[in-house]
Amino acid sequence: MVRFGIVGLGAMGLTHAKILLGEVEEARLTAVATRNAQNIAALRALPGGDAVQVFDTPEAMYKSGEIDAVLIASPHRAHVAQAMQAFAAGMHVLLEKPTGVYTSEVRALNAAADASGKAFGVMFNVRTNPIYRRMKEIVESGEMGEIRRTNMIVTDWFRAQSYYDCGAWRATWKGEGGGVLLNQAPHSLDIWQWICGMPVRLRAFCGLGRWHDIEVEDDVTAYVEYGNGATGTFIACTGEAPGTNRFEVSLDGGQLLVENGRLLRTRTQVPVSRFIREYPDGFGKPETAVEDITPPGEYGMHAGVTRAFARHILCGEPMIADGREGLNSLMLANAMLLSSWAEETLPMPFDAAMDAQYARMLQERAAHSREKTAKPVTLDLSRSYSKS
Repeated sequence: MVRFGIVGLGAMGLTHAKILLGEVEEARLTAVATRNAQNIAALRALPGGDAVQVFDTPEAMYKSGEIDAVLIASPHRAHVAQAMQAFAAGMHVLLEKPTGVYTSEVRALNAAADASGKAFGVMFNVRTNPIYRRMKEIVESGEMGEIRRTNMIVTDWFRAQSYYDCGAWRATWKGEGGGVLLNQAPHSLDIWQWICGMPVRLRAFCGLGRWHDIEVEDDVTAYVEYGNGATGTFIACTGEAPGTNRFEVSLDGGQLLVENGRLLRTRTQVPVSRFIREYPDGFGKPETAVEDITPPGEYGMHAGVTRAFARHILCGEPMIADGREGLNSLMLANAMLLSSWAEETLPMPFDAAMDAQYARMLQERAAHSREKTAKPVTLDLSRSYSKS
């Protein structure tokens, strides 16, 4: 059994505490690092929470000998420094998304993970959804040909102003380092690139505080191009209702569509590229057949990621998401903001100069972040993670 500690015992940290106290038999929560009396009381109220040791600092927790691995669920800005500290202390690290705020710091974190020899995972829980796992298998198999277009629309991440007001760090350049791209969309960005690959060019338009009284982005539209000539769009928003959650991949042999918790496959009788070349009568198009291929199976969510991470430590089984893979979705998020700020189409992936440019522009904005006072709000995170 892997003994876990948690750093960051806010709403997300307490969600992980519940999981580690009763949902993952390969793991056990033995310690937390926090000085927040309210969060400690919430931990003690959980079944089994009384047995968990509480330390004032992560350093004290690491030196205690009570844990083998740490789950970091603190505000985004702290992720890289805290993960690097944990690696230096000899801990395995499971990190909440995003792995960092800008790409250059995550490259340094990945190097520290390599040097540590310890397990490094990232909480990309949407990868446990059987629908996306099946979709990835089909695309990678080549059975439906090359990708021609991708389209991801995730505008059902609706957030009221009270959500942003509940934390002084939320929705500020200084505290969070971004908005929908850094908070809600990392899961969608990860799934998009995990299945379709990374683009070679990107142009984006980010609305800063378009729908809320915040300084960061809450509305994003991006266009990308892939190495084979395919194109794609990505749209995310936290101010639109009822919103849409739709992922569409068009291929030479048809289309894959995820919407409303179903995976539909539309096959063309002949490949589109062949039909275009050979059809003689102008207005026709390939005959198609639609199948519902939604796979059965458990959507493991956070518990699934944690279970796989523990099994990786115990017996070498694959993780759901290696922490180093967090660089890709973060690079997409950084590129979308940088493209919008600079009003330019950017080559991908980021090189060292673009790493530095983004970090500099982000720090300039962070230096002028407004001060916020948190307003007490109780967040029900189950309502956020009940979707596909």
